[in-house]
Amino acid sequence: MLAAGVGRRLSGDAGTRTPKALLRFGAKTLLARHIDNLRGHGVEQLVLVVGHRAEDIGAELHDIGAAGFARTLLNPDYRRGSMLSLWAAREELESGDDILFMDADVLYHPHLIRCLIESPQADCFTIDRGFDQGDEPVKLCLKDGAIVEFRKKVDAAHDTIGEWPGFLRLSPRSAKELVSAMRRYVEANRLDEPYEEAMRDVALADPRRFRIEDVSGYPWIEIDFPSDILRAEREVLPRIEAAERAKIAAAVGRRESQMR
Repeated sequence: MLAAGVGRRLSGDAGTRTPKALLRFGAKTLLARHIDNLRGHGVEQLVLVVGHRAEDIGAELHDIGAAGFARTLLNPDYRRGSMLSLWAAREELESGDDILFMDADVLYHPHLIRCLIESPQADCFTIDRGFDQGDEPVKLCLKDGAIVEFRKKVDAAHDTIGEWPGFLRLSPRSAKELVSAMRRYVEANRLDEPYEEAMRDVALADPRRFRIEDVSGYPWIEIDFPSDILRAEREVLPRIEAAERAKIAAAVGRRESQMR
């Protein structure tokens, strides 16, 4: 999980700004919500790349009792951008384990994680087809079910387009290929490129390797701007909470039916 950024597009001074992972929605921070979702789906360890106000993130891990579940990696060059944050986790990517990649600045329904963990294929992207097109969303374009483009600005011929919510599952093979792709950017001193460019290189080299998990209709939002905070509070969080209440009610109903 990448949680190192300054969050330049949110209001406030960059030096004192609360890390986006520590923004509160309801009674919990985004980070606490991530950890609850991951633990609830059987994930055994979270590796968190930190930078901006790293000590505050460490304090939150301690306060929510997650210090044994999560460990941090420091990216000292976090102001340079996301490529170097993911590069800081290269040893984890080359560990030989399946990798679940996440951005920390997303409020989401647990299905966005569950579909990746339960996917029958080790390499998979999530896609939301019900998005507002513009320059900001990272877009995933498909043709005949295979990835043909993965960028904010796209011009490849496609029959399906959607927004990537920032979650990805990688097999050990693909994770190592991602490290190799990032190494080319680092060696070329292209350090200001977004990490998605290295992911794009891996995906387009073998598009059929990647399964696409469609999460259209499930509530989620990436927190980039002040307006995103308001929308998360007023629209997205209520939908997530309503879905969770409905899930609990259905489970109670099933148990009562079994007891009759």
